[in-house]
Amino acid sequence: MPRLLALTGSPSVHSRTTVVADHVLRRLSHAGFETAHLAVRDLPAADLLSARRGEPEIRRAVEAVAAADGVVIATPIYKASYTGLLKAFLDLLPQDGLAGKTVLPIATGGSLAHVLTIDYALRPVLAALGARHVTAGRFILDSAVERGDGPDRLRPEAELDLFQAVDEFAEALRAGAAPLTATAL
Repeated sequence: MPRLLALTGSPSVHSRTTVVADHVLRRLSHAGFETAHLAVRDLPAADLLSARRGEPEIRRAVEAVAAADGVVIATPIYKASYTGLLKAFLDLLPQDGLAGKTVLPIATGGSLAHVLTIDYALRPVLAALGARHVTAGRFILDSAVERGDGPDRLRPEAELDLFQAVDEFAEALRAGAAPLTATAL
């Protein structure tokens, strides 16, 4: 069964993006996939920002991406783009750091005005890193993540939409999706 890695780029410890990524991982785990979660914020900041690829935690994080068959990239949207934290990590990957991988991009944000960020900001970077197949991403409004006394959860309509994307991602992994062409981007 393929190994999957969720890579989250939120700087916040109480991140809605992490809640969404955890929902994705649970769904994929229940489907029989081996899953792991890498929160970029947990990497040593000085090593990350100084691009110290040889430092142990940075090296292990890059190796985790290399070992994964599929990668879920989850990020909040700030100022119409994915986070600088995520960008700093993606810059550490080799030019072909996503080669042969199926990738599911997910973004969270406060306004539907940012919904195109996945296609216009994130997808080109994923393609430049050699992703074999970037599946249809999802944008989840912050207001769809409900917090309360119990566990955080997604509103049912957002969860259904997200799980449709997750199921398409899982199917692409199982099928060994065909590579994207430049015109498909």
